[in-house]
Amino acid sequence: MDNSEKPLFTFGVIADIQYADIDDGYNFKRTRKRYYRNSLQLLHKATKEWSAERFKPNFILQLGDIIDGFNKKYEASERALETVIKEFNDYPAVVHHVWGNHEFYNFSRTTLLSSVLNSTANTDAANIINTDQIYAYHFSPSPKFRFITLDAYDVSLIGREESNSKYNQAMKLLREHNSNDDLNHPPAPAGMEQRFVKFNGGFSQSQLDWLEKVLCLADERQEKVIIISHLPVHPESTDPICLAWNYDEVLSILHSHKCVVCFMAGHDHDGGYHRDASGVHHLTLEGVIETPPDSDAFGTVYVYEDRMVLKGNGRTHNRTLMYP
Repeated sequence: MDNSEKPLFTFGVIADIQYADIDDGYNFKRTRKRYYRNSLQLLHKATKEWSAERFKPNFILQLGDIIDGFNKKYEASERALETVIKEFNDYPAVVHHVWGNHEFYNFSRTTLLSSVLNSTANTDAANIINTDQIYAYHFSPSPKFRFITLDAYDVSLIGREESNSKYNQAMKLLREHNSNDDLNHPPAPAGMEQRFVKFNGGFSQSQLDWLEKVLCLADERQEKVIIISHLPVHPESTDPICLAWNYDEVLSILHSHKCVVCFMAGHDHDGGYHRDASGVHHLTLEGVIETPPDSDAFGTVYVYEDRMVLKGNGRTHNRTLMYP
């Protein structure tokens, strides 16, 4: 990266912090170690690094799962969230929060909408979707650039009350593809069907229609669009078990608009990257929670006229993302 070239703007990106004040543990399959307390230390290192950048990030993208679901078990959800937000507040920039499955393990959708994790206060009211408590909005940090935050648990078992029609829609979809008693256990055999698990979700038609309208407007304005979501939407950018249920519908919309340059997600703690046939970059950020204490997992993105440059730290690789 040429440090002498001034970017149009910069932003920080981090995913799957999953902080909890508990001893280290393991993932659902007990095959991967998770560093619950240390995730806060890695966030601290990230905010220090962002503060030391020559071109300091104008804002931060937090791609979901900010605290771990174990906090609910110990009645520590609010305390854990306050601890992590205090760490973010040490860096003087707006944080745009995405909602993942662990947000819903800890809080109801109604609670989240009235919490510090609702970032819609950082944009105009006209830029927010206004239906059925969907958490989706867009903002423009610089002329000719737009960011869109999507709600990947709009249709879900964990993001909706049982009385909600989208809960019933989610249950019907899962039962069509997953016959296991435990719906967090993926269906057999391995393959694309693995995504039909309880800890994933999907996008409703109303949210997809809204996305289509926002992208049409961005096309007209000749803007470049970066979309963020907790769940990835390209099979080549993640393990299939982490994909959004109706990822194919999202891809179809992205590919019908020239404005889309990048889709950023979390959820898959190994991270991933793929540039698809339309030239859209699909970047899945490595998860802080499974990052050992002697490493890191975050990045700073430098935005230029013709490209974005990701300066990675630790497990997060450097990448140059040329626009289509």
